[in-house]
Amino acid sequence: MTDISNDIHPLFHGAPSTTEFKKLRKRIVRYTREAIEQYGMIERGARWLVCLSGGKDSYTLLAVLYELKWRGLLPVELVACNLDQGQPNFPATVIPEFLERMQVPHRIEYEDTYSIVTDKIPEGRTFCSLCSRLRRGNLYRIAREEGCSAIVLGHHRDDILETFFMNLFHGGRLATMPPKLLNEEGDLFVYRPLAHVAEADCEKFAKAMNYPIIPCDLCGSQDGLQRQQVKAILDGWEKNAPGRRQVMFRALMNARPSHLLDPKLFDFAGLMRDPKADTDNSNQIPVLR
Repeated sequence: MTDISNDIHPLFHGAPSTTEFKKLRKRIVRYTREAIEQYGMIERGARWLVCLSGGKDSYTLLAVLYELKWRGLLPVELVACNLDQGQPNFPATVIPEFLERMQVPHRIEYEDTYSIVTDKIPEGRTFCSLCSRLRRGNLYRIAREEGCSAIVLGHHRDDILETFFMNLFHGGRLATMPPKLLNEEGDLFVYRPLAHVAEADCEKFAKAMNYPIIPCDLCGSQDGLQRQQVKAILDGWEKNAPGRRQVMFRALMNARPSHLLDPKLFDFAGLMRDPKADTDNSNQIPVLR
Protein backbone atom coordinates (compact mmCIF):
# COMPACT_ATOMS: atom_id res chain seq x y z
CA MET A 1 0.00 0.00 0.00
CA THR A 2 2.94 2.35 -0.38
CA ASP A 3 2.72 5.35 -2.69
CA ILE A 4 5.65 4.43 -4.92
CA SER A 5 4.45 6.52 -7.83
CA ASN A 6 4.05 10.28 -7.78
CA ASP A 7 0.95 9.79 -9.92
CA ILE A 8 -1.43 9.38 -6.99
CA HIS A 9 -4.69 11.14 -6.28
CA PRO A 10 -4.37 14.34 -4.24
CA LEU A 11 -6.50 12.72 -1.51
CA PHE A 12 -3.43 10.66 -0.59
CA HIS A 13 -0.73 13.31 -0.77
CA GLY A 14 1.05 13.50 2.55
CA ALA A 15 -0.10 10.09 3.73
CA PRO A 16 2.01 8.89 6.68
CA SER A 17 4.72 6.42 5.76
CA THR A 18 4.55 4.50 9.03
CA THR A 19 3.96 0.76 9.02
CA GLU A 20 0.97 1.24 11.31
CA PHE A 21 -0.75 3.60 8.88
CA LYS A 22 -0.02 1.38 5.88
CA LYS A 23 -1.64 -1.55 7.67
CA LEU A 24 -4.63 0.62 8.59
CA ARG A 25 -5.07 1.84 5.02
CA LYS A 26 -4.72 -1.68 3.63
CA ARG A 27 -7.28 -3.03 6.10
CA ILE A 28 -9.87 -0.35 5.28
CA VAL A 29 -9.42 -0.84 1.54
CA ARG A 30 -9.67 -4.64 1.88
CA TYR A 31 -12.84 -4.51 3.96
CA THR A 32 -14.43 -1.98 1.62
CA ARG A 33 -13.61 -4.01 -1.44
CA GLU A 34 -15.03 -7.13 0.24
CA ALA A 35 -18.32 -5.36 1.00
CA ILE A 36 -18.62 -3.96 -2.53
CA GLU A 37 -18.09 -7.40 -4.04
CA GLN A 38 -20.08 -9.39 -1.47
CA TYR A 39 -23.21 -7.24 -1.78
CA GLY A 40 -23.01 -6.71 -5.54
CA MET A 41 -22.61 -2.95 -5.61
CA ILE A 42 -20.69 -2.56 -8.88
CA GLU A 43 -22.53 -1.73 -12.08
CA ARG A 44 -19.82 -1.11 -14.66
CA GLY A 45 -20.01 2.42 -16.02
CA ALA A 46 -22.37 3.58 -13.27
CA ARG A 47 -22.21 7.00 -11.63
CA TRP A 48 -22.26 7.25 -7.83
CA LEU A 49 -23.23 10.22 -5.67
CA VAL A 50 -20.81 10.03 -2.73
CA CYS A 51 -22.30 11.90 0.22
CA LEU A 52 -19.76 13.99 2.10
CA SER A 53 -20.88 15.43 5.43
CA GLY A 54 -17.45 16.56 6.58
CA GLY A 55 -17.21 13.88 9.26
CA LYS A 56 -14.44 11.31 9.62
CA ASP A 57 -16.54 8.54 8.09
CA SER A 58 -17.46 10.31 4.87
CA TYR A 59 -13.87 11.50 4.32
CA THR A 60 -12.68 7.91 4.77
CA LEU A 61 -15.35 6.72 2.35
CA LEU A 62 -14.34 9.22 -0.33
CA ALA A 63 -10.65 8.38 0.03
CA VAL A 64 -11.06 4.61 -0.09
CA LEU A 65 -13.34 4.76 -3.15
CA TYR A 66 -10.69 6.80 -4.98
CA GLU A 67 -8.07 4.31 -3.79
CA LEU A 68 -10.07 1.51 -5.41
CA LYS A 69 -10.56 3.54 -8.61
CA TRP A 70 -6.82 4.28 -8.72
CA ARG A 71 -6.13 0.55 -8.53
CA GLY A 72 -8.63 -0.23 -11.29
CA LEU A 73 -10.97 -2.07 -8.94
CA LEU A 74 -13.95 0.29 -9.06
CA PRO A 75 -15.11 0.97 -12.65
CA VAL A 76 -17.64 3.66 -11.75
CA GLU A 77 -17.73 7.45 -11.93
CA LEU A 78 -17.76 9.32 -8.61
CA VAL A 79 -19.24 12.71 -7.83
CA ALA A 80 -19.02 14.00 -4.26
CA CYS A 81 -21.96 15.86 -2.79
CA ASN A 82 -22.32 17.98 0.32
CA LEU A 83 -25.80 19.04 1.43
CA ASP A 84 -25.61 22.20 3.52
CA GLN A 85 -28.77 21.95 5.63
CA GLY A 86 -28.53 25.40 7.17
CA GLN A 87 -27.36 24.45 10.66
CA PRO A 88 -26.11 27.43 12.66
CA ASN A 89 -22.36 28.02 12.40
CA PHE A 90 -21.90 25.45 9.63
CA PRO A 91 -18.52 26.26 7.98
CA ALA A 92 -19.87 26.39 4.44
CA THR A 93 -16.52 26.96 2.73
CA VAL A 94 -14.58 24.05 4.27
CA ILE A 95 -15.86 21.19 2.11
CA PRO A 96 -15.97 23.06 -1.24
CA GLU A 97 -12.41 24.29 -0.75
CA PHE A 98 -11.27 20.80 0.23
CA LEU A 99 -12.88 19.18 -2.82
CA GLU A 100 -11.44 21.80 -5.16
CA ARG A 101 -8.00 21.27 -3.69
CA MET A 102 -8.37 17.49 -3.97
CA GLN A 103 -9.58 17.79 -7.59
CA VAL A 104 -12.73 15.81 -6.81
CA PRO A 105 -15.78 16.40 -9.05
CA HIS A 106 -18.50 17.62 -6.73
CA ARG A 107 -21.79 19.37 -6.17
CA ILE A 108 -22.58 21.60 -3.20
CA GLU A 109 -26.28 22.03 -2.45
CA TYR A 110 -27.90 24.38 0.04
CA GLU A 111 -31.29 23.37 1.41
CA ASP A 112 -32.46 24.84 4.73
CA THR A 113 -33.97 21.74 6.32
CA TYR A 114 -32.77 22.90 9.75
CA SER A 115 -35.54 25.52 9.96
CA ILE A 116 -38.14 22.90 9.03
CA VAL A 117 -36.86 20.52 11.71
CA THR A 118 -36.77 23.13 14.46
CA ASP A 119 -40.29 24.22 13.51
CA LYS A 120 -41.75 20.71 13.51
CA ILE A 121 -39.93 19.08 16.44
CA PRO A 122 -41.13 20.10 19.94
CA GLU A 123 -38.58 21.54 22.34
CA GLY A 124 -36.66 18.85 24.16
CA ARG A 125 -37.05 16.24 21.40
CA THR A 126 -34.18 15.15 19.17
CA PHE A 127 -33.89 16.29 15.56
CA CYS A 128 -32.07 13.35 14.00
CA SER A 129 -34.96 11.27 12.64
CA LEU A 130 -36.74 14.05 10.73
CA CYS A 131 -33.45 15.64 9.71
CA SER A 132 -32.20 12.40 8.16
CA ARG A 133 -35.47 11.85 6.25
CA LEU A 134 -35.34 15.34 4.77
CA ARG A 135 -31.66 14.89 3.92
CA ARG A 136 -32.33 11.57 2.21
CA GLY A 137 -35.12 13.05 0.10
CA ASN A 138 -32.85 15.83 -1.12
CA LEU A 139 -30.03 13.39 -1.87
CA TYR A 140 -32.39 11.28 -3.98
CA ARG A 141 -33.34 14.39 -5.94
CA ILE A 142 -29.73 15.42 -6.46
CA ALA A 143 -28.74 11.89 -7.53
CA ARG A 144 -31.44 11.90 -10.20
CA GLU A 145 -30.41 15.35 -11.41
CA GLU A 146 -26.78 14.19 -11.64
CA GLY A 147 -27.66 11.02 -13.53
CA CYS A 148 -26.49 8.76 -10.71
CA SER A 149 -27.71 5.23 -10.11
CA ALA A 150 -26.78 5.16 -6.42
CA ILE A 151 -26.15 7.35 -3.41
CA VAL A 152 -23.21 6.17 -1.32
CA LEU A 153 -23.13 6.72 2.44
CA GLY A 154 -20.35 6.50 5.00
CA HIS A 155 -22.08 4.33 7.59
CA HIS A 156 -19.63 1.85 9.10
CA ARG A 157 -19.78 -1.39 11.09
CA ASP A 158 -20.52 0.35 14.40
CA ASP A 159 -23.37 2.40 12.91
CA ILE A 160 -24.91 -0.84 11.68
CA LEU A 161 -24.55 -2.53 15.08
CA GLU A 162 -25.97 0.47 16.94
CA THR A 163 -28.96 0.60 14.60
CA PHE A 164 -29.59 -3.10 15.17
CA PHE A 165 -29.72 -2.64 18.94
CA MET A 166 -31.82 0.52 18.65
CA ASN A 167 -34.37 -1.46 16.65
CA LEU A 168 -34.14 -4.31 19.15
CA PHE A 169 -34.52 -2.15 22.27
CA HIS A 170 -36.90 0.52 21.00
CA GLY A 171 -38.50 -0.78 17.79
CA GLY A 172 -39.26 -4.39 18.70
CA ARG A 173 -37.75 -5.77 15.49
CA LEU A 174 -34.57 -7.39 14.22
CA ALA A 175 -33.37 -4.96 11.57
CA THR A 176 -30.48 -2.65 10.80
CA MET A 177 -28.95 -0.54 8.02
CA PRO A 178 -28.50 -2.85 5.01
CA PRO A 179 -25.29 -2.50 2.98
CA LYS A 180 -27.35 -2.31 -0.20
CA LEU A 181 -30.88 -0.96 -0.47
CA LEU A 182 -33.23 -0.17 -3.35
CA ASN A 183 -35.38 2.90 -2.74
CA GLU A 184 -39.17 2.71 -2.77
CA GLU A 185 -39.37 4.18 -6.27
CA GLY A 186 -37.03 1.47 -7.52
CA ASP A 187 -34.71 3.82 -9.42
CA LEU A 188 -31.83 4.35 -6.96
CA PHE A 189 -29.59 2.16 -4.87
CA VAL A 190 -28.26 3.16 -1.46
CA TYR A 191 -24.80 1.70 -0.82
CA ARG A 192 -22.78 1.50 2.40
CA PRO A 193 -19.33 0.28 1.30
CA LEU A 194 -17.83 0.81 4.78
CA ALA A 195 -20.23 -1.77 6.25
CA HIS A 196 -17.35 -3.98 7.43
CA VAL A 197 -15.07 -1.15 8.61
CA ALA A 198 -14.77 -0.27 12.30
CA GLU A 199 -15.48 3.29 13.41
CA ALA A 200 -12.12 3.42 15.21
CA ASP A 201 -10.33 2.74 11.92
CA CYS A 202 -12.21 5.58 10.19
CA GLU A 203 -11.24 7.91 13.01
CA LYS A 204 -7.57 6.93 12.90
CA PHE A 205 -7.44 7.23 9.11
CA ALA A 206 -9.11 10.65 8.83
CA LYS A 207 -7.00 12.02 11.69
CA ALA A 208 -3.76 10.70 10.18
CA MET A 209 -4.64 12.28 6.82
CA ASN A 210 -5.49 15.57 8.55
CA TYR A 211 -8.80 15.94 6.72
CA PRO A 212 -10.80 19.03 7.81
CA ILE A 213 -13.35 17.41 10.13
CA ILE A 214 -16.61 19.25 10.76
CA PRO A 215 -18.17 18.30 14.14
CA CYS A 216 -21.63 16.74 14.15
CA ASP A 217 -22.93 18.79 17.09
CA LEU A 218 -24.08 21.84 15.13
CA CYS A 219 -27.69 21.24 16.17
CA GLY A 220 -26.91 21.66 19.87
CA SER A 221 -26.11 19.17 22.59
CA GLN A 222 -29.15 16.91 21.89
CA ASP A 223 -28.64 15.05 25.16
CA GLY A 224 -30.22 11.63 25.61
CA LEU A 225 -30.05 10.40 22.05
CA GLN A 226 -30.93 6.70 21.84
CA ARG A 227 -27.88 6.10 19.64
CA GLN A 228 -25.57 7.59 22.26
CA GLN A 229 -27.07 5.32 24.89
CA VAL A 230 -26.62 2.24 22.73
CA LYS A 231 -23.07 3.27 21.88
CA ALA A 232 -22.28 3.51 25.60
CA ILE A 233 -23.65 -0.01 26.14
CA LEU A 234 -21.55 -1.40 23.29
CA ASP A 235 -18.48 0.46 24.56
CA GLY A 236 -18.95 -1.19 27.95
CA TRP A 237 -19.28 -4.65 26.41
CA GLU A 238 -16.23 -4.06 24.24
CA LYS A 239 -14.20 -2.91 27.24
CA ASN A 240 -15.11 -6.03 29.21
CA ALA A 241 -14.63 -8.40 26.27
CA PRO A 242 -12.44 -6.92 23.48
CA GLY A 243 -13.60 -8.05 20.07
CA ARG A 244 -17.24 -8.44 21.06
CA ARG A 245 -18.40 -5.86 18.49
CA GLN A 246 -16.92 -7.94 15.67
CA VAL A 247 -18.51 -11.13 17.03
CA MET A 248 -21.92 -9.44 17.14
CA PHE A 249 -21.41 -8.06 13.65
CA ARG A 250 -20.63 -11.53 12.32
CA ALA A 251 -23.91 -12.68 13.86
CA LEU A 252 -25.77 -10.26 11.58
CA MET A 253 -24.22 -12.15 8.65
CA ASN A 254 -25.17 -15.55 10.06
CA ALA A 255 -28.92 -15.47 10.66
CA ARG A 256 -30.86 -18.73 11.09
CA PRO A 257 -34.57 -18.05 10.38
CA SER A 258 -35.54 -21.54 11.59
CA HIS A 259 -34.15 -20.66 15.01
CA LEU A 260 -36.00 -17.37 15.37
CA LEU A 261 -39.75 -16.80 15.78
CA ASP A 262 -40.89 -15.05 12.61
CA PRO A 263 -43.38 -17.23 10.68
CA LYS A 264 -42.99 -14.92 7.66
CA LEU A 265 -39.35 -16.00 7.35
CA PHE A 266 -39.78 -19.69 8.14
CA ASP A 267 -42.80 -21.96 7.62
CA PHE A 268 -43.16 -23.34 11.13
CA ALA A 269 -46.78 -24.40 10.50
CA GLY A 270 -45.72 -26.40 7.46
CA LEU A 271 -42.87 -28.15 9.25
CA MET A 272 -43.77 -31.88 9.21
CA ARG A 273 -42.33 -35.01 10.76
CA ASP A 274 -40.81 -37.66 8.51
CA PRO A 275 -43.23 -40.63 8.56
CA LYS A 276 -40.35 -43.02 7.88
CA ALA A 277 -38.81 -42.00 11.17
CA ASP A 278 -42.01 -42.86 13.07
CA THR A 279 -40.69 -46.04 14.67
CA ASP A 280 -40.36 -47.23 18.23
CA ASN A 281 -37.52 -45.11 19.59
CA SER A 282 -38.72 -45.23 23.18
CA ASN A 283 -35.57 -46.88 24.41
CA GLN A 284 -33.19 -44.48 22.70
CA ILE A 285 -31.68 -41.43 24.32
CA PRO A 286 -32.95 -38.35 22.45
CA VAL A 287 -30.44 -36.18 20.66
CA LEU A 288 -30.60 -32.62 21.95
CA ARG A 289 -30.28 -29.85 19.36
